[in-house]
Amino acid sequence: MQTPNDDVRRAAAERLGALATPPGALGRLGELAVWVAACQGEVPPRPVDDVRLVIFAGDHGVAQHGVSAFPPAITGAMVRTFLGGRAGVSALAKAHGVQVRVLDLGVDEEFGDLDAATREVLTAHKIRRGSGAIHLEDALTAEETRAALEAGAAVAREEIAAGAQLLISGDMGIGNTTPAAAMVAAGLGLPASEVTGRGTGIGDDALRTKTDVIDAALARAGVRAADPVETLAALGSADLAATTGYLLEAARQGVPVLLDGLMSVACALTADRIEPGAAAWFAAGHRSTEPAQSMALEKLGLVPLLDLDLRLGEGSGAVAAVPVVRSAVALLRDVALLSELAPGDPA
Repeated sequence: MQTPNDDVRRAAAERLGALATPPGALGRLGELAVWVAACQGEVPPRPVDDVRLVIFAGDHGVAQHGVSAFPPAITGAMVRTFLGGRAGVSALAKAHGVQVRVLDLGVDEEFGDLDAATREVLTAHKIRRGSGAIHLEDALTAEETRAALEAGAAVAREEIAAGAQLLISGDMGIGNTTPAAAMVAAGLGLPASEVTGRGTGIGDDALRTKTDVIDAALARAGVRAADPVETLAALGSADLAATTGYLLEAARQGVPVLLDGLMSVACALTADRIEPGAAAWFAAGHRSTEPAQSMALEKLGLVPLLDLDLRLGEGSGAVAAVPVVRSAVALLRDVALLSELAPGDPA
């Protein structure tokens, strides 16, 4: 796995130190700008104009077992809302000039009400209708897992070929925080009690049920959880496996990624388990309210840019952080160097 360019990182850090600003005054904005420059291989970095979000949608068998505050039918309804540009992340993306694409990897319906052209694009990479209930059975077969990983990689290649300078992964799937938390538990060797959060806002009884489901899933997976690809098959889903492939391919291609909430970060952790070093290409857009997300970010060595108590998903927290990335790049590009100031001018 290649890493962001160390020579460029050093040159960017030198430029940062030479700006006409007090030493350290830009704080983490300066660090972020240096990371972007290293990823691009250029000092100063180019403006990050082309940002692309891909929302990977899928249903999860555990949603039928009391782990979510909403019924599974909401997944398909929200996919239609994305297509209509009316979801929460749609508003943020419009405000910040982020292109949005939604794909059905495992939604438990066929979208027969959509026109043929829209349906064909939406379902071009579909793996199956719904993923297995992970406390009772594997989420995916080995063949489906490989197909989903490759589907995500193919999508990343398409977005990069179209000009993406920064990628974001989004999610949609009722019940998806359950497999995502299980993936983090497997990756970090933690029990369900430490990783299970309230997802869509479930109460105490549902939280206990969700914790029991994750415990049972981890016990069923057993030693297979030590292998990241086996983890995806046993504990993940079609959409989460595709997201993992998407993040892996971005890292392989040397394109930076702004991570979102639990699903995105669980897949980033899994990607880094598959190919150590992938996380060097990832930055954390925001801190969600899910405990597993914070634990995975700590393991990856990533500090979120925003902390707004968001738990919407969809890629929304990362999209909200895009202006922070652009601000960091603008500072490193456009602020005068101290050496350029006329003698006697204040810094």
